Amino acid sequence: MVLLNGNAKVRAGSAMNDPGRNGDGVSRPAEIEALGRRIQARRSQRGVTLDVMAVRTGFSKCYLSRIENGKKTPPLDTLASIARALGTDVNALLSEERAAVAESAPFFRVLRAGAHKREVRPESAFGYEYDRLIEGEPAMLMHPYLLQFPADFDPHAFFEHDGQEFVYVLRGRVEWQVGHERFVLDVGDSVYLDSRIPHRARALAPGATALLVVTPRKEPSKPGAFGLQFPAV
Repeated sequence: MVLLNGNAKVRAGSAMNDPGRNGDGVSRPAEIEALGRRIQARRSQRGVTLDVMAVRTGFSKCYLSRIENGKKTPPLDTLASIARALGTDVNALLSEERAAVAESAPFFRVLRAGAHKREVRPESAFGYEYDRLIEGEPAMLMHPYLLQFPADFDPHAFFEHDGQEFVYVLRGRVEWQVGHERFVLDVGDSVYLDSRIPHRARALAPGATALLVVTPRKEPSKPGAFGLQFPAV
């Protein structure tokens, strides 16, 4: 597998999979332990629990814990999945210097029309369509999307996760349910919510679209607070 990072190509199955060396030629024990500490630190900074990491990556909590404790060497494709789940890139996890820069360096990004990319998220299986407006950067604390909604509610599908989100309706009408409350948003209306509250939405007009901005939160989620049914993710 070849991963693209900027202009660099990194091939899985080479340095990271070597039992004795890593990509910088550093001996395995010290580097792998340092890698595990950086992953754990980034996860704590983002307020992401091991339960949430397991859902986002598809790996077991036990396996992720062993990586963080330096007892398991992750292949590069596994490390890429972990990096995406934490809103960073592989280099920031592999390099102490890059990680420090990612946490501290001011930056800005210009978003050009038509540059967004379709992204598949767990909610996509229920008819939600996400166009990500900018690629994830190590220091990004907000993730902007254009969101289109399904025409109907799935009878058992509610969503809850770490973070907060802001939704601004650009086109059409959208019915929301947050907890036990239902309300309709028209063009120009918006809602800001703690994403730990079970929530869902549906389009009341064809092509209903909203700007969605998702931000992480450091407190862990508390699933099941409203006694609602949630989808298996």
